[in-house]
Amino acid sequence: MIAVISVYKVANFPDGGGHFWVYMQYAQGLRRLGCDVYWLEQFRPPASGDAAQEASLLSPFFERMKRFGLEGKTLLYAKAGDAFRFVGCEWPDVERVLKRADLLLNFHYAIDPRLLACARRTALVDIDPGLLQFWIGTGQLSVPAHDCYLTTGETVGTPSARFSDCGLQWHRIRPPVCLDLWPFTYDHHADAFTTVSSWSTTDYLKVTENGKIVLRENTKRVAFLEFAELPRRTDERDAADLARLTQNGWRVRHSTAVAGSPDAYRSYVQRSRGEFSCAKASCMQFQNAWVSDRTLCYLASGKPVVVQHTGPSAYLPNGEGMFRFTSLDEAAAALDAINRDYERHCRAARDLAETQFDAKRVLEGVLNTTLMTREMVP
Repeated sequence: MIAVISVYKVANFPDGGGHFWVYMQYAQGLRRLGCDVYWLEQFRPPASGDAAQEASLLSPFFERMKRFGLEGKTLLYAKAGDAFRFVGCEWPDVERVLKRADLLLNFHYAIDPRLLACARRTALVDIDPGLLQFWIGTGQLSVPAHDCYLTTGETVGTPSARFSDCGLQWHRIRPPVCLDLWPFTYDHHADAFTTVSSWSTTDYLKVTENGKIVLRENTKRVAFLEFAELPRRTDERDAADLARLTQNGWRVRHSTAVAGSPDAYRSYVQRSRGEFSCAKASCMQFQNAWVSDRTLCYLASGKPVVVQHTGPSAYLPNGEGMFRFTSLDEAAAALDAINRDYERHCRAARDLAETQFDAKRVLEGVLNTTLMTREMVP
């Protein structure tokens, strides 16, 4: 079986070790099921047009593809207006792969419809549940038609959703993690609860209030500052760079220094005692039971997680390996509970990854859903 995954902004983000893993979990899960996997991606060349700069950007990307078994299976393209320019391949090669493929699994919401048209079967994968539907419903994003629509949001397309289903039939899936690539790594002496995230971006929610368009900041900066005092409430002493966080006992490092490659990212997660992380405002507003792909890496590594509660869930626990907090006091209590029985919570974290997020089981379900059903194209 041939599967093509269409990803977003990996080649252009060489320092994004965690971003790389988001899509590689799917690619490797499919390979472990025996699929012949191809990687399709739009590359955005340097604005300068400098060929040497482009080569230096792409060199680590192709090396990583090779290390993960995708050498010769990477379909990289740039666009100038409506014209395609392929890197390391030509249009006939891409067209041939897409026409032979059993499935095109697409994460690039604004993919060129001409690529979809070549594929026999297409499925959109929503990894921004609630937010994607909000963008579509408010006309901020136009998504080409697919044969099937998948989402990692537990409430998407259900009566409990706080947002429209956009008239589409959504199939709910779990986000995957490749358990063999993220082995259990117990270390009682690990001392820091960590996370990896973009701090401040241009991510805003464009909403209408009282007849006026308002931009609400939708960043981790806003989310974390609400819990800036947490280290003072526990025995955890994380130190800092940003003034307010530093004063409250956090330590802030630039992600490129500790997680600037897939290997560095994995090492950073597995050297941690666990994860503490907050959710963006959109996740809190939409209450979509969202769980981060990053959190799955901590869980698979046997690292307990303390994460912000993003809505009721049928399968996310609260108190065994994973704690979901709604207040500063709850977050502090969760960290204390983990430290009182650390090994038990480490084992529970790994067990949660194995039972709920095993990439082979998740991707087997994806293939069954996308290939065995025949949805009407809207």
